Amino acid sequence: MQAIHTDAIRAPKMGLRPLCAPDTIFSIFDRNPDMEGEPQWKRNMKRVEILARGDVQRVGFRDVVQRIGRNLALSGTVQNQEPYDVRIVGEGEEEALQEFVEALRIKDGPIQVRELEVRWASATGEFPYFMIIRGDWQEELGERFDVAVGLLHRSIVLGEENLIVSKENLAVSKENLAVSKENLAVSKENLAVSKENLAVSRMMLDKQDSSISILEEIKADTSEIGAIREEVSATREEARRGRDEIISTLKSDRMEEKYERLSQEIAEIKAAIAEIRAKVS
Repeated sequence: MQAIHTDAIRAPKMGLRPLCAPDTIFSIFDRNPDMEGEPQWKRNMKRVEILARGDVQRVGFRDVVQRIGRNLALSGTVQNQEPYDVRIVGEGEEEALQEFVEALRIKDGPIQVRELEVRWASATGEFPYFMIIRGDWQEELGERFDVAVGLLHRSIVLGEENLIVSKENLAVSKENLAVSKENLAVSKENLAVSKENLAVSRMMLDKQDSSISILEEIKADTSEIGAIREEVSATREEARRGRDEIISTLKSDRMEEKYERLSQEIAEIKAAIAEIRAKVS
């Protein structure tokens, strides 16, 4: 009989018995002989049997299945089934098994799972851990080479994609540089406009200062005119008093003397009025 090689990864500790030799089959759950009816482990655990179809052989699919089962704390086996499929058996908590089934729908690189045939059953507890059941060494070596070629191809594809992304990033960087130059030119134009606006503002301030000076001069002239008006009013008052004095003099006995003196005063008043008018005009 041909020997069967197994790569096994022990499941996390869940109250399991110590791991025995790979060819030893036993129940991994302790059963209490005093318990009556169905054991507790059997009520909580389920079994799923899966047949995966697609590009699943010679692409590293079994290793991925084993890693997923280990991470979900499942036990079971995965093995190639001729001619092109992979058979998977898993046991564990039902919720973890549901997640396990969904995680096996892989479409990544060389692994392309196109169909999963799933059948549910009760757990048997026959698996101590999740293991890969392998064929003879020539078959396994050939699969390893195929996996390596697939990974190399994937690396080349990723390298080409990264190169494309790098070129796109370079183009975007050049566009950003061009935009930055345009923004710099606009900033310089805005600076020039700001300087022009500053010059205009200064001119307006100078004109405002000139207007204030003119207003102050007008105010001073207005004050002077007011003083002249007061002086005219005083002269008019003086003339009125002189007129009254003339009238009273005319009424006195010394008419001629007073008339001459009045004529002289009238002449002085007229001269004063002419001088004031000259100042006002």
